[in-house]
Amino acid sequence: MSDKKFPAKMTGASRRAFMAGTAAMTASLFLPKSLRAADFPTAEVNTTGLAVTDDTVTIGILHSVTGTMAISETGSVQAEKLAIEQINAQGGILGRKIEYIQEDGASDWPTFAEKARKLLVNDKVASVMGCWTSASRKAVLPVFEQHNGFLYYPTFYEGLEQSPNVIYTGQEATQQIIAGLDWVSETKGAKSFYLLGSDYIWPRTSNKIARKHIENFLPDSKVVGEEYYPLGHTQFNSVINKIRLRKPDVIYAIVVGGSNVAFYKQLKAAGIDPAGESPMVLTISVTEDEIRGIGGENIEGTYACMKYFQSLQNENNLAFVKAFKEMWGEDIVIGDVTQAAYLGPWLWKAAVEKAGSFDVDKVREASPGIEMTTAPEGYVKIHENHHLWSKTRVGRAQADGQYEVVFETAELVEPDPFPEGYQ
Repeated sequence: MSDKKFPAKMTGASRRAFMAGTAAMTASLFLPKSLRAADFPTAEVNTTGLAVTDDTVTIGILHSVTGTMAISETGSVQAEKLAIEQINAQGGILGRKIEYIQEDGASDWPTFAEKARKLLVNDKVASVMGCWTSASRKAVLPVFEQHNGFLYYPTFYEGLEQSPNVIYTGQEATQQIIAGLDWVSETKGAKSFYLLGSDYIWPRTSNKIARKHIENFLPDSKVVGEEYYPLGHTQFNSVINKIRLRKPDVIYAIVVGGSNVAFYKQLKAAGIDPAGESPMVLTISVTEDEIRGIGGENIEGTYACMKYFQSLQNENNLAFVKAFKEMWGEDIVIGDVTQAAYLGPWLWKAAVEKAGSFDVDKVREASPGIEMTTAPEGYVKIHENHHLWSKTRVGRAQADGQYEVVFETAELVEPDPFPEGYQ
């Protein structure tokens, strides 16, 4: 998929977006004078040659909609398009309607880099919403830093990174990995862990942090096994047999994408039922999006440590879930990364309006301290290190594909992408 500013044949969602844009143009006639584009001359709000006109501003959407990661990243694309539609319906940003160019990273990291360069160099987009895996983020990072682009990255990740060209709307290791291990140790009394992951930077670095935390900070705890498999791998019977022999208290599973479907089905087929909690399964990579492919009956009882679950009961989330289903269908589900992707366009909007400019340097300077009180997960705020203050939650998977929230931190957890003792 490429260069889809305006599809020749509109799908249902595209038509709704078009209608919302039309409504926004009509609504702009009644906007307060301060929000009209005429009060923000293009020559003043765009001094660096970005894709900004008197009426529109163009951004990029860069995710995998093909390949093994499509099962995970499709929700991010949908969430970003919903946010854009809602922002346009409110009059856009500085009086300009948001248009987007969508590119497919195709679950291939060199392709992500190639598409990022196209968006920044050829299309001059004002910002990009995109990526999921750390491998794709690492592939595009030099491109964004070389061409001074601005990326809103929605996925929970391993931390140990901070770029002036990225806003990280997902959680880093201290907010998710360490918090989840502390919970299962303190609440469930877990002492032995089997670490399992897909073979690329995020699972390996995450498990490196997990092992250090288990061995150095959890009393009398140990790692009894650690295994990695290629992205897209579907044969887990060998490691499942090892797990049965070593009898860990916790299977710490961070395989990604389509591999999750095979792993959880084979785990249950082998007689290891997460619902029985012997051993327990703790994941940081299975959202409601992946459960659609796995099947709720195959993962019921698994614990997930994240900041968002679709089942959250607050006014922001109820409105978000309603709008998401109205746009994408009643059967759709919403996972942690999907929600974090939804935050990107809104946080960018707030930073642009605070800066009074689309220029990347000014948006970057304006970003720390930006607050969002309408986030589905609740209140969030951008830290000076470009990560978000957010709550940590633990959910228990249900047969219907949703998580029941069983733990929530009382306060927001400050992001710390470089925790001492874990590097």
